[in-house]
Amino acid sequence: MAGLRAAVELARHGDVLVVTKQSVAESNTHYAQGGIAVAMEGDRDVALHLEDTINAGDGLVYHPAAQVLVAEGPVRVAELMEWGANFDTEAGELLRTREGAHSLPRILHANGDATGAEISRSLAAFARVHKRIRFAEWTTVTALVVTDGRVIAADLLDRHHHLQRIGARAVLVAAGGAGQTYSDTTNPTVATGDGIALAGQAGAVLADMEFYQFHPTVLSLAGAPRFLLSEALRGEGAYLLNDRGERFMELYHPLLELAPRDVVARAITREGTGAAPDETRVVHLDMRHVKNIDLHRRFPGISTFLAQYSLDLARDLIPVRPAAHYLMGGIRTDLFGHTTLPGLYAAGEAACTGVHGANRLASNSLLEGLVFGARAAQSMLDDGLSLVPAAETEIVPEPLTAQEGAHLEEIIAKLQASMWAYAGLLREEYALRQGIAAQEACAAALTRLARKGKGGRRLAEAQAMSHVARAILHSALARTESRGAHFRNDFPHRNDQNFQKHSIYTGREPVTFETW
Repeated sequence: MAGLRAAVELARHGDVLVVTKQSVAESNTHYAQGGIAVAMEGDRDVALHLEDTINAGDGLVYHPAAQVLVAEGPVRVAELMEWGANFDTEAGELLRTREGAHSLPRILHANGDATGAEISRSLAAFARVHKRIRFAEWTTVTALVVTDGRVIAADLLDRHHHLQRIGARAVLVAAGGAGQTYSDTTNPTVATGDGIALAGQAGAVLADMEFYQFHPTVLSLAGAPRFLLSEALRGEGAYLLNDRGERFMELYHPLLELAPRDVVARAITREGTGAAPDETRVVHLDMRHVKNIDLHRRFPGISTFLAQYSLDLARDLIPVRPAAHYLMGGIRTDLFGHTTLPGLYAAGEAACTGVHGANRLASNSLLEGLVFGARAAQSMLDDGLSLVPAAETEIVPEPLTAQEGAHLEEIIAKLQASMWAYAGLLREEYALRQGIAAQEACAAALTRLARKGKGGRRLAEAQAMSHVARAILHSALARTESRGAHFRNDFPHRNDQNFQKHSIYTGREPVTFETW
């Protein structure tokens, strides 16, 4: 979303190349179910949206960024509708629902529970009519080229293993999140943190990497993928029940099932943990009592998926558990998409403006992509950087053999499992240090492969996941408090005196903290 919105803006003034590892449609945006949060009812509505965003962020939201988000959001959403995005309506009025930590219904949705897919479709269709936008699909960016402290080019590896260096006046990273760093995630396979890692390896600063949001309600069924069960289900009245059939959220937050995501995710984790170390208990999502809406019509995508496993929202208890969902941190940027590296810009989930603080408010992610994608594009134009010739790339890496590919998948699986075990919802120093040791072992194994002159998309993805994992682990170890999505068993309380600040990761220890 952020990348396409920027491309549309830039194409009015020059040539744009959009690079994506698979098809343009395959992204975290495409899989967003719940909707897009936007205050379209005037100043009071905008003020409440700002208040909700700040409250959900647990004391760490950068207020100017949040103000930009909620104030410019209505204009950007209206613009999106003009470009062909169709949101659900009734009697000519936009339908709105409520989600966790929102004070009132302000979530627009499309095709029931396929909002991201509709937005992706409409933006991609609109972008493709621009003659000055070209698409390099099924192409991996393997490096950003830096000369005299400025990004001037990118190395692109296509599906035929051809490597090409493309010069640019400016480069925008809008490559989404890094859920695949964890073994359990709602993210598609493309979400391996490539853009964040590329920026970090080029010298850009990362921020708030310890704040990984775990979505509370993901299908937990043997043999089934970790399928997202939208927060909109709880917005429409779903309960959460423990293995004794009891609602339990009243023990954790006065907003019950509509509490902030970090609170709900930890509550489900605790309710699902048995007395013995290896004992787990099932937590269920229950909509059997919801009679005022047609659940199959309201949630057609979710209903169709559940039907494959003989489950029905209106009839059955749905087993759920948390999974890695959204990275609040990322490449440090200002409010106009500038990173700390000239020539490099970032927007969307790959960026960190501080707009989400320690915990993102539900459905603010799609809005962020629209608002800050447009802002980053304007900065790229305003800065007026010149095209600098870049030396041709000389070394084309060799593809992995089948045996090396199998070994690489083992390395990735070990990294993902270690991140889930040691840097998941509940953290502590001993576990985080185990995670760092596991990450270092994986990084060393990846280096050995690369030293053989090997390369390709999958190795690049593995290196990116390793880089992101290292940033998460060291940032989480440095923040000796609990705040938002970051919870330390050994430091269970929020410490505003020392940690009402943003973490700064440069790839060198120690991680530092700054007030923005």
